[in-house]
Amino acid sequence: MRIPDWTPERKPQPADLVDAIRARRGGALINLDRALLWSEPLARGWNVYLKAVRSELPTSWKLRELGICTVALLTGAQYEYHHHAPDFLKAGGTQDELDALNRHVKADPRRLPAEPALGVVESRVIQYAAQMTLDVKVQDEVFAALQQHFDTTAIVELTSAIATYNMVARFLVALGVSPEA
Repeated sequence: MRIPDWTPERKPQPADLVDAIRARRGGALINLDRALLWSEPLARGWNVYLKAVRSELPTSWKLRELGICTVALLTGAQYEYHHHAPDFLKAGGTQDELDALNRHVKADPRRLPAEPALGVVESRVIQYAAQMTLDVKVQDEVFAALQQHFDTTAIVELTSAIATYNMVARFLVALGVSPEA
Protein backbone atom coordinates (compact mmCIF):
# COMPACT_ATOMS: atom_id res chain seq x y z
CA MET A 1 0.00 0.00 0.00
CA ARG A 2 1.23 3.49 -0.77
CA ILE A 3 0.22 4.72 2.67
CA PRO A 4 0.96 3.11 6.02
CA ASP A 5 -1.60 0.68 7.38
CA TRP A 6 -3.84 2.39 9.89
CA THR A 7 -3.36 1.29 13.49
CA PRO A 8 -4.97 2.68 16.65
CA GLU A 9 -1.54 3.87 17.76
CA ARG A 10 -0.94 5.85 14.56
CA LYS A 11 -4.37 7.52 14.50
CA PRO A 12 -6.84 6.75 17.28
CA GLN A 13 -10.42 6.36 16.10
CA PRO A 14 -13.61 5.99 18.14
CA ALA A 15 -14.13 2.42 19.35
CA ASP A 16 -17.72 2.41 18.08
CA LEU A 17 -16.49 3.08 14.54
CA VAL A 18 -13.82 0.38 14.56
CA ASP A 19 -16.27 -2.06 16.17
CA ALA A 20 -18.94 -1.31 13.54
CA ILE A 21 -16.47 -1.94 10.72
CA ARG A 22 -15.27 -5.16 12.34
CA ALA A 23 -18.89 -6.30 12.81
CA ARG A 24 -19.67 -5.70 9.12
CA ARG A 25 -16.53 -7.62 8.17
CA GLY A 26 -17.24 -10.59 10.43
CA GLY A 27 -14.72 -9.66 13.13
CA ALA A 28 -11.52 -8.60 11.37
CA LEU A 29 -10.37 -5.50 9.54
CA ILE A 30 -9.22 -5.88 5.96
CA ASN A 31 -6.61 -3.83 4.11
CA LEU A 32 -9.24 -1.50 2.69
CA ASP A 33 -10.35 -0.67 6.23
CA ARG A 34 -6.73 0.05 7.16
CA ALA A 35 -6.71 2.75 4.50
CA LEU A 36 -10.15 4.19 5.25
CA LEU A 37 -9.56 4.48 8.98
CA TRP A 38 -7.12 7.34 8.42
CA SER A 39 -10.28 9.46 8.09
CA GLU A 40 -13.07 9.05 10.63
CA PRO A 41 -15.81 10.73 8.54
CA LEU A 42 -14.84 8.76 5.45
CA ALA A 43 -14.66 5.42 7.28
CA ARG A 44 -17.98 6.04 9.05
CA GLY A 45 -19.85 7.05 5.91
CA TRP A 46 -18.26 4.31 3.81
CA ASN A 47 -19.21 1.64 6.33
CA VAL A 48 -22.88 2.64 6.35
CA TYR A 49 -23.17 3.24 2.61
CA LEU A 50 -21.27 0.14 1.47
CA LYS A 51 -23.23 -2.00 3.90
CA ALA A 52 -26.43 -0.85 2.20
CA VAL A 53 -25.08 -1.46 -1.30
CA ARG A 54 -23.57 -4.84 -0.40
CA SER A 55 -26.27 -6.36 1.77
CA GLU A 56 -29.50 -4.38 1.82
CA LEU A 57 -30.49 -4.06 -1.84
CA PRO A 58 -33.05 -6.64 -2.97
CA THR A 59 -31.82 -6.63 -6.58
CA SER A 60 -30.06 -9.88 -7.56
CA TRP A 61 -26.89 -10.38 -5.49
CA LYS A 62 -25.40 -12.45 -8.30
CA LEU A 63 -25.93 -9.73 -10.91
CA ARG A 64 -24.66 -6.97 -8.62
CA GLU A 65 -21.50 -9.01 -8.00
CA LEU A 66 -21.13 -9.65 -11.74
CA GLY A 67 -21.25 -5.90 -12.34
CA ILE A 68 -18.70 -5.36 -9.56
CA CYS A 69 -16.37 -8.03 -11.00
CA THR A 70 -16.65 -6.34 -14.40
CA VAL A 71 -15.63 -3.02 -12.86
CA ALA A 72 -12.72 -4.65 -11.03
CA LEU A 73 -11.33 -6.28 -14.17
CA LEU A 74 -11.72 -3.15 -16.30
CA THR A 75 -10.04 -0.86 -13.76
CA GLY A 76 -7.26 -3.26 -12.74
CA ALA A 77 -8.58 -3.35 -9.17
CA GLN A 78 -7.21 -6.77 -8.25
CA TYR A 79 -8.16 -6.25 -4.62
CA GLU A 80 -11.79 -5.73 -5.62
CA TYR A 81 -11.83 -8.80 -7.86
CA HIS A 82 -10.11 -10.88 -5.15
CA HIS A 83 -12.98 -10.08 -2.77
CA HIS A 84 -15.93 -10.09 -5.15
CA ALA A 85 -15.31 -13.08 -7.42
CA PRO A 86 -15.88 -15.44 -4.43
CA ASP A 87 -19.04 -13.50 -3.56
CA PHE A 88 -20.27 -13.91 -7.14
CA LEU A 89 -19.79 -17.67 -6.78
CA LYS A 90 -21.56 -17.69 -3.39
CA ALA A 91 -24.45 -15.79 -4.98
CA GLY A 92 -24.99 -18.54 -7.55
CA GLY A 93 -22.55 -17.59 -10.27
CA THR A 94 -20.20 -20.14 -11.81
CA GLN A 95 -16.50 -20.29 -12.52
CA ASP A 96 -17.37 -20.71 -16.21
CA GLU A 97 -19.16 -17.34 -16.07
CA LEU A 98 -16.15 -15.69 -14.42
CA ASP A 99 -13.83 -17.21 -17.03
CA ALA A 100 -16.13 -15.92 -19.78
CA LEU A 101 -16.15 -12.46 -18.19
CA ASN A 102 -12.34 -12.44 -18.07
CA ARG A 103 -12.11 -13.43 -21.76
CA HIS A 104 -14.67 -10.84 -22.78
CA VAL A 105 -13.01 -7.99 -20.87
CA LYS A 106 -9.69 -8.79 -22.57
CA ALA A 107 -11.29 -8.89 -26.02
CA ASP A 108 -13.78 -6.05 -26.53
CA PRO A 109 -15.54 -5.09 -23.30
CA ARG A 110 -17.84 -2.43 -24.77
CA ARG A 111 -19.72 -4.86 -26.98
CA LEU A 112 -22.32 -7.37 -25.87
CA PRO A 113 -20.57 -10.57 -24.76
CA ALA A 114 -20.94 -13.53 -27.09
CA GLU A 115 -19.85 -16.10 -24.54
CA PRO A 116 -21.91 -19.32 -24.32
CA ALA A 117 -21.39 -19.48 -20.53
CA LEU A 118 -23.21 -16.16 -20.09
CA GLY A 119 -26.96 -15.78 -20.27
CA VAL A 120 -28.71 -12.86 -21.94
CA VAL A 121 -29.26 -10.96 -18.69
CA GLU A 122 -25.68 -11.52 -17.50
CA SER A 123 -24.38 -10.29 -20.87
CA ARG A 124 -26.51 -7.14 -20.63
CA VAL A 125 -25.23 -6.43 -17.11
CA ILE A 126 -21.62 -6.83 -18.25
CA GLN A 127 -22.10 -4.52 -21.22
CA TYR A 128 -23.84 -1.93 -19.03
CA ALA A 129 -21.08 -2.09 -16.39
CA ALA A 130 -18.40 -1.80 -19.07
CA GLN A 131 -19.96 1.28 -20.64
CA MET A 132 -20.48 2.89 -17.22
CA THR A 133 -16.86 2.19 -16.32
CA LEU A 134 -15.07 2.94 -19.57
CA ASP A 135 -17.28 5.64 -21.09
CA VAL A 136 -19.44 6.87 -18.19
CA LYS A 137 -22.20 7.60 -20.74
CA VAL A 138 -24.24 4.51 -21.57
CA GLN A 139 -25.61 4.19 -25.09
CA ASP A 140 -29.39 4.51 -25.32
CA GLU A 141 -29.74 1.10 -26.95
CA VAL A 142 -27.76 -0.58 -24.16
CA PHE A 143 -29.95 1.07 -21.53
CA ALA A 144 -33.13 0.15 -23.43
CA ALA A 145 -31.98 -3.47 -23.62
CA LEU A 146 -31.40 -3.46 -19.85
CA GLN A 147 -34.92 -2.13 -19.32
CA GLN A 148 -36.29 -5.24 -21.00
CA HIS A 149 -35.01 -7.31 -18.07
CA PHE A 150 -35.27 -5.02 -15.02
CA ASP A 151 -37.80 -2.71 -13.43
CA THR A 152 -36.83 0.84 -12.48
CA THR A 153 -35.86 -0.02 -8.91
CA ALA A 154 -33.59 -2.85 -10.04
CA ILE A 155 -31.92 -0.58 -12.63
CA VAL A 156 -31.30 2.09 -10.00
CA GLU A 157 -29.86 -0.48 -7.57
CA LEU A 158 -27.71 -2.19 -10.20
CA THR A 159 -26.46 1.20 -11.39
CA SER A 160 -25.63 2.22 -7.82
CA ALA A 161 -23.62 -0.97 -7.23
CA ILE A 162 -21.63 -0.48 -10.44
CA ALA A 163 -21.07 3.22 -9.77
CA THR A 164 -20.11 2.59 -6.14
CA TYR A 165 -17.56 -0.02 -7.05
CA ASN A 166 -16.07 2.26 -9.68
CA MET A 167 -15.42 4.62 -6.75
CA VAL A 168 -14.01 1.77 -4.67
CA ALA A 169 -11.77 0.62 -7.54
CA ARG A 170 -10.32 4.06 -8.00
CA PHE A 171 -9.63 4.39 -4.27
CA LEU A 172 -7.96 0.96 -4.16
CA VAL A 173 -5.85 1.42 -7.27
CA ALA A 174 -4.72 4.97 -6.43
CA LEU A 175 -3.61 3.96 -2.94
CA GLY A 176 -2.15 0.63 -4.03
CA VAL A 177 -4.28 -1.43 -1.64
CA SER A 178 -3.41 -5.07 -2.20
CA PRO A 179 -5.25 -8.25 -1.25
CA GLU A 180 -4.67 -9.66 2.21
CA ALA A 181 -1.91 -12.25 2.39
